[in-house]
Amino acid sequence: MKSLSKVFVALTTVLLTGIFVLVGGAPTLADDATEAKNLVEKARMSINSFENAEEMGGFRDLMKKAKGIFIAPAVLKGAFIVGASGGSGVFLARDKKTNKWFGPAFYTMGEASFGLQIGGSASEVILLAMTDRGVTAFLSNNIKLGADAGIAVGPIGGGAAAATANLSADILSFSRSKGLFGGVSVDGAVVATRPSLNEAYYGKKVTATDILVVHDVENKGAAGLINAVSKGSAAK
Repeated sequence: MKSLSKVFVALTTVLLTGIFVLVGGAPTLADDATEAKNLVEKARMSINSFENAEEMGGFRDLMKKAKGIFIAPAVLKGAFIVGASGGSGVFLARDKKTNKWFGPAFYTMGEASFGLQIGGSASEVILLAMTDRGVTAFLSNNIKLGADAGIAVGPIGGGAAAATANLSADILSFSRSKGLFGGVSVDGAVVATRPSLNEAYYGKKVTATDILVVHDVENKGAAGLINAVSKGSAAK
């Protein structure tokens, strides 16, 4: 079963790569740098929207406990490949000793049959990594959610909703589609690193571990995103 899961992950990763090439052609380093910069800014806007929404009290409470966060500003459901969905996102991790946030590292996210519970052709998706296992999964080149890390739909509502969340899950998922917040089922989705964006953003070849754990590189352009995540996760 494990080998079949690895084959599925590999095939989905190839599919995601193919989609990006088909849509925009073979990207250059300059294209990747622009895409990475824009993705970071859109991620900042997404996290601000989630943090400021009145109905996301549960999300705000869980943010304070999160060890990592994945933000995909636009997960698209594509009609050109039947059933295929995907998008790009960034992941930041909280340092255990200093409590500071580091990143971002860049990823793609997708699945052959993506289960967006609230529908819509495009959704913002945020995943909160609540455990060390959840963070460690994102340090791999690619992961299958639900297999490499347990995942559950995050609670929507006031702060009390966080108390009823599946606290045993490694990762909790949240989404917004057409202005409406809701849960999103991403169990079985594949998240894969985007080495070309990491290289373009940091000026050299780096791994997710280099960015999120070793803290070998930084980009001052990420300050706004890091500040937004830090503000939302600060204990009050």
